[in-house]
Amino acid sequence: MDKLQKAAHIAVKDCMAVSGNETVLVITDRLRHKTGYAIYEAAQELGKEAFLLEMKEREINGQEPPEAVAELMKMVNVVICPTTKSLTHTDARREACKAGARVGTLPGITEDMMIRTMSADYNRIARLTYKVSEILDRGEIAHLTTPLGTDITIPIKGIKSIPSTGLITKPGTYGNLPSGESFLMPEEGKSNGVFFVDGSLAGIGRIQGPPVKIRVENGFAVEITGGEQAETFRKMVESIGRDARNLAELGVGTNYMAQITGEILEDEKVAGTVHLALGNNVSMGGTFNVGFHVDGIMTRPTLKIDDTLILDEGKLLVK
Repeated sequence: MDKLQKAAHIAVKDCMAVSGNETVLVITDRLRHKTGYAIYEAAQELGKEAFLLEMKEREINGQEPPEAVAELMKMVNVVICPTTKSLTHTDARREACKAGARVGTLPGITEDMMIRTMSADYNRIARLTYKVSEILDRGEIAHLTTPLGTDITIPIKGIKSIPSTGLITKPGTYGNLPSGESFLMPEEGKSNGVFFVDGSLAGIGRIQGPPVKIRVENGFAVEITGGEQAETFRKMVESIGRDARNLAELGVGTNYMAQITGEILEDEKVAGTVHLALGNNVSMGGTFNVGFHVDGIMTRPTLKIDDTLILDEGKLLVK
């Protein structure tokens, strides 16, 4: 068994808990075929029946798969999606979970990432993630700052956080692989301030030049400025429309094995980082159901939830 096969086996057996009486659907595309096939082989070995489906790459994160694919997702016990763009925040994923499927999404997964991050202790990651979620669940106001000038106030009163631990073992649950984050949607229409994305931006990659500056008023991004990457992102948002400007997510990374590579799947899990996302928040209980969900990673964040300090310039204080 080579390293990729071993990592795929861990993902299917340990993270997705596939058993010998379950059916598994692996959804991939041309650019992620090798990883998809490794997962399919592991699923064939561990499950009752496995299916490999290769579709055309989606154009943006959160774009729906073809209707036929969405229907198949509801007909199996487990769905695993090593794809180029994310299927996490889609109606297809939500409907599959409603039907009882466990869904693991691996948007942008690379062979190196798969091999490296699947060796993490996900029970350790889960314990830390649940502790962060407990603090978020009790909180009313999140205040985020960074040395670059981020200063944004995010109301979260009454919002339930989602601990993404990498252990997707119960019917109807979902999450990323690799994982390690606690996230929630802000109260809609209430966040105000500015944030500077200096780590990476989904669909754009690692930030190479000036950080992307995003100004938020009453829950919407009203200004996106910076260098060439900021201009590319601004055009992306404008092509979707107003709902793409919704401040959709606040997330805290908890994976000690993850590192910033330019692939948002791993970047948003890095312990010591915080990410904010624009666009779709329906998966978190919100009302903005748009085919767009883009996360931006911030390094060296200081995050305070009411009077509790979670991060101090990138140092995670929760143990």
